[in-house]
Amino acid sequence: MELYLDTSDVAAVKKLARIFPLAGVTTNPSIVAAGKKPLESLLPELQEALGGQGRLFAQVMANTAEGMLNDARKLRGIIADIVVKVPVTAEGLAAIKMLKAEGIPTLGTAVYGAAQGMMAALAGAEYVAPYVNRIDAQGGSGIRSVEELQQLLELHAPESKVLAASFKTPRQALDCLLVGCQSITLPLDVAQQFIASPAVDAAIDKFEQDWLAAFGRTEL
Repeated sequence: MELYLDTSDVAAVKKLARIFPLAGVTTNPSIVAAGKKPLESLLPELQEALGGQGRLFAQVMANTAEGMLNDARKLRGIIADIVVKVPVTAEGLAAIKMLKAEGIPTLGTAVYGAAQGMMAALAGAEYVAPYVNRIDAQGGSGIRSVEELQQLLELHAPESKVLAASFKTPRQALDCLLVGCQSITLPLDVAQQFIASPAVDAAIDKFEQDWLAAFGRTEL
């Protein structure tokens, strides 16, 4: 599987890249805008924070296929092997086909249903990103959508991968992996919850106290 962080926080990426087996970092316009750092400087900094390894994802802003193509070329001018995120609209599908023809890898984003995601994969998207928690918030089942999309890609577009996004809890992410999702991208708070637990801290403290009581030190 591939594990990504969904953030523009360079310091956090550098910190967590030392801990997690990261495949890279995903961003979106809202995440970038929140950090108030232009992509021209942000993307190279994220690449450096990853140690020069891993894939970066950034999204187009244009609404037409031709505009999306131009945005993609600009992004590739910043990071040569960047994966371009394209919203799966009618124009977005046209853009994905055009980018595929140019050899530019894409991720179909803003996916709220399995059929929509399948169309992105058939158009040539390397990744398809269903919005798990947002689907739940609209009264659907994000996990079920991921499961259906995963099955559709295995049957009809095996060269494409589900990259599930929009998580509020680690449980949502684990459920996606359990139904066969090959890639996930986590916001920082959810990623940190994977390795933070009061019960774990309490257990470690008890080990140290018992060792100190028996040997008068905490070293081996």
